[in-house]
Amino acid sequence: MTPQAKKWPSREGFTADVVGNVLHHTLLSPWKIVPLLALAQYTVKGRELLESRPHLLKALKVLASLAVLSRLGSWLDKRTINNGVQDHYDWNREVVILTGGSGGIGRRIAQLLGDRGIKVAILDIAPPTETLPNSVRYYECDITSPAHISEVGTKLRASFGRPTILINNAGILTGKTILGTTEAITRRMFDVNTLAHYWLAQEFLPDIIAGNHGMVVTVASQAGYTVTPNMVDYSASKAAAIAFHEGLAAELVTRYQAPRVRTVLVTQGFTRTTLIRNLTPEDTFLNPLLYPETVAEALVQQVLKGESGHVLVPGAAGSIAQRLRGYPLWFQHSLRCRLERLMRAD
Repeated sequence: MTPQAKKWPSREGFTADVVGNVLHHTLLSPWKIVPLLALAQYTVKGRELLESRPHLLKALKVLASLAVLSRLGSWLDKRTINNGVQDHYDWNREVVILTGGSGGIGRRIAQLLGDRGIKVAILDIAPPTETLPNSVRYYECDITSPAHISEVGTKLRASFGRPTILINNAGILTGKTILGTTEAITRRMFDVNTLAHYWLAQEFLPDIIAGNHGMVVTVASQAGYTVTPNMVDYSASKAAAIAFHEGLAAELVTRYQAPRVRTVLVTQGFTRTTLIRNLTPEDTFLNPLLYPETVAEALVQQVLKGESGHVLVPGAAGSIAQRLRGYPLWFQHSLRCRLERLMRAD
């Protein structure tokens, strides 16, 4: 399939995230609103304008306060999750392990990293159907088998080098109800979406910790924040993946003395891949149906920063989902019931 070209303002069209991005860089930018407030208060024309519009000064002060507090909060978040230390990444030497890289979002991630000449080892049960960049290699691997992961890890180190970045991207979704699924389907869901994160970390994380350098990226889902009927097992497996990310970040600094090892969480909305082929997700202003290129670009952008972080796309719907547990019970239950109609298998 030909990659979806990026359009202004976004591939997904005019969405809430586009509006939020404009506000973030204008009315909620301290670099714009604070100087504007100063001009309004300390210039002759500014004071004249305030006299004719008495409520303008109050509005500017509110916006300036919100802008400064927002940036301060972001700075504190960034400093804390990176443990107050910086690190340098040499992209000519880094080795990326990417699960589920043969298709969907993973294939775009491999392409974006490979186009930069970054070494990428795709771990998947099936090879990519498209030509790979020269720096990308495919290794057949069943990521639900610790023994197979160990075997591939040995081959990979010998032929490709010591891994420094692990991207846990592989995932599956069936769209079954609790009574409509089977033991085999449910176990497979957790094997791929959750338990594989542990087996891959146990194989590759010791190398990363030993150098106190590297990164673990956990691709979860906004479904991990919002339990959805017809895919409860998927939601639960992604909620467990989010917990894995949070616990790993804390253990790295408190148990393994590796504060420079970065952790990135990706919680994306539903994306136009084969994963959702049997479902009917919404595509709205607030919660657009994403293109895989959009998610891949956001993930790669965060990886290239060499910093811990949270990739949340779409941001507007994701912010609501992330805070769902704090909302009144009537709102939570009503939202889950509404999601049943959207996630009903064909």
